[in-house]
Amino acid sequence: MDKTFAATFDGEVFRPDEPLDIKPNTKVTLNLVVKKKRKTGKPYAFLDYAMSLDLDLPSDYSTNFDDYIYRGKSLNNE
Repeated sequence: MDKTFAATFDGEVFRPDEPLDIKPNTKVTLNLVVKKKRKTGKPYAFLDYAMSLDLDLPSDYSTNFDDYIYRGKSLNNE
């Protein structure tokens, strides 16, 4: 039987977040995937991230976006 379920590690044992339909002392193999905790606090804005990249783009990039992306216009101001 293959079953995927959520569990919490309390420092010693894994405790399933919901009851499992298996008998006590049944041997199992665990495939561990650690989920990252969500950061709390101020939400992160995409624009702040984009501006932090400090990209060196041509001054007409936003005006001619389609030309750069779809028609192969060079980013080197050629």
